[in-house]
Amino acid sequence: MGTFVASASLTMVIPFLPLFLIDLGVDEHRELWSGLLFSCTFLASAISSPYLGSLADKYGRKKMIIRAGLVLVIVFSLMAFVTNPYQLLGLRLLHGFLAGYIPAVTALIGTNTPEANVGYALTSIATATASGRIMGPLLGGAISQVSGNRAAFAVAGIMILLSTLSVIFMVREEKLGLSRSRSSVLDSFKFAIHNKSFLSVMILSCVVSLSIMTIEPVLSLYVAELGGAENSTALISGVVFSLVGITGVLFSTSWGRLADRVGFRTVLVIGLLGGSIGNFAQVFFNDIWGFSIVRFVYGAFFCAVIPAINGLVVKNTPSSFRGRAFGLNNTANQIGSMIGPMIGGMIGAFYNTKGIFIGTAILLLLAVVLTHFVTENQSETAKKVTTAEKHSKATS
Repeated sequence: MGTFVASASLTMVIPFLPLFLIDLGVDEHRELWSGLLFSCTFLASAISSPYLGSLADKYGRKKMIIRAGLVLVIVFSLMAFVTNPYQLLGLRLLHGFLAGYIPAVTALIGTNTPEANVGYALTSIATATASGRIMGPLLGGAISQVSGNRAAFAVAGIMILLSTLSVIFMVREEKLGLSRSRSSVLDSFKFAIHNKSFLSVMILSCVVSLSIMTIEPVLSLYVAELGGAENSTALISGVVFSLVGITGVLFSTSWGRLADRVGFRTVLVIGLLGGSIGNFAQVFFNDIWGFSIVRFVYGAFFCAVIPAINGLVVKNTPSSFRGRAFGLNNTANQIGSMIGPMIGGMIGAFYNTKGIFIGTAILLLLAVVLTHFVTENQSETAKKVTTAEKHSKATS
């Protein structure tokens, strides 16, 4: 429940950031400011995630969830009172540098869940996150319509506070698996380099995030093209956007149970292949209803990918490295999120929107090939990381 509330609060303000610039009196370069507000958080999170992960391994994942939650409470509360875009940009940077709520939750679940149930637990988190992402914009839109954009920020802060309080009083971290000392960020990267399977998982995470973000910035424009100039285009765009989140709610836990039986890598391959075929198929539908149906089927397969990657992070790292592992994985994810829109924009400029779907489909096929380098042998992984740690200490 805490993850659902946190996810909803994080997403309820995102769609209205560009509109909030109007309230702040930004009349020129509004598109540039909008891009900065989105990308700066990705960049800051990519830089800080390995460090925050090392803190989680040293002091505990629950403490990091509480820390991230309190940071978000402060950030969202202050956003309700900003008077210029520079203040808003500073708070967005602070959000990226100091938050990390969802990665900390994932690390806690991955460490405190019995190995036989890790798949189901991680996909349950994915389901809660997807549900929050669906409800967040709807709730934010309603609040913004009734009380204004500033009220939406304030409510988001209150929701994060409630989520953080639920963690404080209702969550127990039983399997601490803490590291004896907090390693440097450089040491964390050395561990990842020596662990080839985990390094491959990080690259996969980057590629998957990149594939998502190449399409999302132009999806509403493409839906508008398919739907023509009808008055309901905005509503249809919202429905199409939510389809992938809805499939996550419906199918994620089933993929998790399957992963517990057949392995995360197998589920990942199925999800990537389904995502690739789904992207190819979307090219051939020139009406909104056919496109929406294919988008739904695509989502039913692709919703298996992120939980499978998180499961492979767990399988390829010992518990004492788990916070750093999810921190590094989040860095890879954020890098993909930054690069994706740029690549999608270039493909769209030189070809067309359908070219973006084809390019993404090819990218996901390459990701399937990359899964060949991923294993699920936890004992071997532990040996590799231990060897890397000894090597790092010897050379430091």
